[in-house]
Amino acid sequence: MSDIILQVGEFLGLNGPVDIIRMIVDIGLVSFLVYKGIQLVRETRALQLVKGILFILVGAKLSQLFGLSTLAFLFEGMLQLLGFGLLVLFQPELRRALEKIGSTGFQDLFVNRTGEDLIRNTTAIEAIVRTCQRLSAQYVGALIVIERDTKLGEIVNTGTQMDSLVSSELLENLFTPKSPLHDGAVVIRDARIKAAACYLPLTENSGLSRELGTRHRAALGISEVSDAIALVVSEESGKISYAHNGGLTRNLTPDMLRKALNRFLVDREQDRRRFMFRKANKRDQAD
Repeated sequence: MSDIILQVGEFLGLNGPVDIIRMIVDIGLVSFLVYKGIQLVRETRALQLVKGILFILVGAKLSQLFGLSTLAFLFEGMLQLLGFGLLVLFQPELRRALEKIGSTGFQDLFVNRTGEDLIRNTTAIEAIVRTCQRLSAQYVGALIVIERDTKLGEIVNTGTQMDSLVSSELLENLFTPKSPLHDGAVVIRDARIKAAACYLPLTENSGLSRELGTRHRAALGISEVSDAIALVVSEESGKISYAHNGGLTRNLTPDMLRKALNRFLVDREQDRRRFMFRKANKRDQAD
């Protein structure tokens, strides 16, 4: 048995325990990166692009295997062009991944989250839910973007800038039909309304249902290039939806919307505070 293990070790180029540990760490890191990559592209248009790439790779291999030289030549040409096109095809996903890497954890070292932040977020959530409920009952369209880690300064600059506390009365007035600021999105940052009548990028996902209008496509578009939460009230059906990470959740009740916003905003902040509290305790114990 030991001879077999030695032969396997020699075949894999393992000369001792250090090499085995290095291999285990290497495999673990690669598995973690693959898992995070799958999480990133799941339920987004990137998943469809990955399927297309896999189809081309399998087609190229099969055409070589069966000696289909012309088809193999075409597939090889597509693969060469694909190398240059990946940056363009996956630009939104790559941008979101890099922004997530840059924002995860580091800002918590410098920003001290207080209980007042959680109270403001909870109050803002109630005002947003109340607004969506009332606008839904009146069949008034609305588009609300809640900024998270990814800053939306370029989006804010496209609209009329404000700096107001979030209230249902103000939000309802902003989306009143034929009012000066009703057309476009309201951007909320740190439980304050930063701008109204903002322009959002439309999604490039061609597989969406035709019943989804411009508001839904704009909500999906901003969720594809940032970690923001985009809320939509349909003018035609009165249904409430939210877009996140390139996916759309529709037909929400006010209670479902409240739970989703609490999960994305309040629960997330509480997890950060617990993380920072544990780190502070560890530093105190070390001292």
